[in-house]
Formats: sequence, C-alpha cells, structure tokens
Amino acid sequence: MKLKHLTITFLTFCVAAFSGMKTASAGSFSVIADGLYNAGGLSFGPDGNLYITEAGIGGNGACVPPGSGQGDSLCYGKSGAVTKIDNGKTERILTGLPSLALPDGTGAGGPRDIKFDATGKPYVLIGYAANPAFRDRNLGYTDLGKIIAPDFNTNSWTSVADLANYELANNPDGSDVSSNPLGFVIDGNNLVAVDAGANTLLRVNTVGGNLQAITSFPQDILTNPVFPPSNSRSNEPSQVGSQGEVVRSQFATQPVPSGVAKGADGAYYVSQFTGFPFAEGEAKIYRVGADGKPTVFADGFTQLTDLEFDSEGNLYALQYANESAWKGNFDGSVIKIATDGTRTTLLSGNGLESPSALTIGADGAVYVTNRSDRPGVGQVLRIENTQSVPEPDSILGALAIGAFGVGWLHKKKAANFRQRESWRSSQEFQTNPAFFKDWDSLSLKP
Repeated sequence: MKLKHLTITFLTFCVAAFSGMKTASAGSFSVIADGLYNAGGLSFGPDGNLYITEAGIGGNGACVPPGSGQGDSLCYGKSGAVTKIDNGKTERILTGLPSLALPDGTGAGGPRDIKFDATGKPYVLIGYAANPAFRDRNLGYTDLGKIIAPDFNTNSWTSVADLANYELANNPDGSDVSSNPLGFVIDGNNLVAVDAGANTLLRVNTVGGNLQAITSFPQDILTNPVFPPSNSRSNEPSQVGSQGEVVRSQFATQPVPSGVAKGADGAYYVSQFTGFPFAEGEAKIYRVGADGKPTVFADGFTQLTDLEFDSEGNLYALQYANESAWKGNFDGSVIKIATDGTRTTLLSGNGLESPSALTIGADGAVYVTNRSDRPGVGQVLRIENTQSVPEPDSILGALAIGAFGVGWLHKKKAANFRQRESWRSSQEFQTNPAFFKDWDSLSLKP
C-alpha cells in the first residue's frame, strides 16, 4: 500500500551546511502556556495577543477508519478550540470546534492553524486525518477538513473552503485518497494551504472561490533505509515488518507537505514531513514559484512540521524529532536558515519535544507549540534569539526538526504519558459525555 501519512513527519537536519559554517546557539526559553490539548498552529492577532489552535481529543461520537484502513478508528467530538494568551493569561475563546482522534486522544485531527488577514479577520484551518469519503457518510455534517472564519465574540464560525472534499473530487496527485490539512498562509486575497493527506499545495480566495491545486509533491526512493524492528507494536501494522520479511535495499516512500510560508521573492516555501520509515536527513524544503513547479530549496532535514520567515528574510524550520520517530526519542529542533544559507540551531532538545508549529513575534523571539502530540500537556514556548557561535567541524550529526507521529509512537512512550493517563482518569475520559461539551470547565494547567 502506498503510504500517504496523515500526520506531519518532519525532516532531520543534516549539519553538512550547503553554504557557510554551521553554528549553534544555546537558546533559552520560557513556558508561556501549558496544559494544551494537541496544540497546533499559532499566530499573533491584530491586538498583539498570541492565538493557538488545539485539535482536541475527539469524543464519543461516530468514528471513521484511519487512513491506512488498519488500526484503531478515529472518533468524533466537539473538543477542538482556539486559545488566546493575553498579558500572561490563557483563555479559550472559541470552543466546540470539530475534533477527531484515537481512543486515547492522540493522533487528533481538528483545529490545526490560525492566521489573520490584513484587516484583522481570523481564519482557522481544521484537519481531518482520514479518507474524506467517510466524513459525511459516517459523521454527518462537520467542518473537518475545511477552512473556517470564526467569530470569537459569538463563539461561532462559517465555512470558507472544503479542502477534504476537493481531494475526494479531484485527487490531484493520483494516489490514495485522503485529506489532512495542516497549515496555511494568507497571501493577499488568497489562502494557500498544505494538505498532508492529499500531498498537495492548494489555493482558495478568502471568500471560498476558485479552490484549486497549485502542485503536488514527488515520492522519494530511499537507499538502504533503516526500519523498525520486526513485529514492533504499532497502530499502523502495515508500517512494521513481519518476521522473515525481506528488507529491500531501495524503498519508495511518500513524504508529505506539513507547513507553508511565503518568501520575499513571492514564492511559497513548503516543509516536508518524511514518510515511513521516517528516514533521518531525508526531509526537504521545497520552493514553489509562479510556474507551480516544486524545486528543492534546502535538504538534509528530518521530519519538518513548519516554516516561518522573519522580517529580515531568515527562514526558521521546525523539526518534530531529531531521529526517526519510531525510535522513541522526540527531541526536536528550531533551525534558522540565514539569507546566505548559513544554518544555526537555536534550540535542540533540552525540553523541546515533538513541536508542531512556530511563529516569530514582534519582539524577535520564536514562539513554538511544544509536546503537540499529547493531550493535556501541550505548551507554548518563547525562545529568545541568542548570539550564535561556530560549532566544531567534527559535529556533523543529524539535527532533527519534528513532526506529528502516528498513534503507536506515543504508545511506545507510555512512560512519558503518565500525566496524560492521570488526566484521563480524573476527567472520566471514556464515560463522561459532558466533558466534551464544556471545555470552559477544564483547567489549562495539567
């Protein structure tokens, strides 16, 4: 089966810099929000406050099969939210958004990104993470797989564009049909989004017209890839070898787009979450110009989840994990690519774990959603830019930028999720339907 992964996998950053000496800096950070539920994209609003999406934990509603057709089903609830940080105070200002997740609340599809246009109007992208043919059939009318325009004052929203249905109707890459929009950027009167499930970069205007694919992204052929041990525990059994299975020296894999940013040159820059087996150093950043053709801008990364330009034209890349995610080490990295190509690691590990998205503040700091794949323990970090120092040439290992992993990865890290399990018990996760209806009653602290 062709694997078109429904969650972001971000590329490992090979330190052999393509231009200039690699540098590193001992970035410091502070936690400015905690207790988030599958935290996603974040953006500063016109009021100067920081807004964060939470994909939620699904619910006890109807279910759909996962993208591969194997493993646990994803079940529906209204546990998605948008959260605002105002003068250090964290408040959910939009609740009841659609959410889809595995039984333990991981692997969530729901609110994934938020942006504000030039007039200050907000838009929110809602993920999905399954075959769109099952959405309306199994779940009824929901806004999963769409871009919406919310009204924070009335806790309501209107649908702008149905990205999941576009994949169902058109399937631009000609591969298996699935949809999981993960990130977008506003470019004038257009919303430009990446759909990881569809493996496509899409454009639609801000009133929902002229939805079309800009481009799709190619497969990779890995040489002598490293696979998980045979019969490893997995929510996606097709991704783990069986006893006696012959390991191929060449393996076709489908990386997917995970984030998009617009450069000063007018082109779109797209991060790549590598496909199974999440090979280290194989993720790329693509440049998509006016001709719509993707070309490699930078490579040597691992499991990238997001990109962002600062006002000086430097590009920041976020790495979900510095190693293949199935190894169980979710230390991530923030990597700065200067205009001359020099790469600087601002922060790697040391508390940065499975991050999903980043943005640059007016203060020059980098803001990152951290522990983004774990319900109830997600964070927002503020990373201060520091003076970079050259690293010895001998350090040419892989620095990784992370991505969302599939549910089985989190199960293998059960020791790290005791806090989540405690939360599930205390909130009567499986048995209390009211929990899904009243997010305001929940503390934002774990």
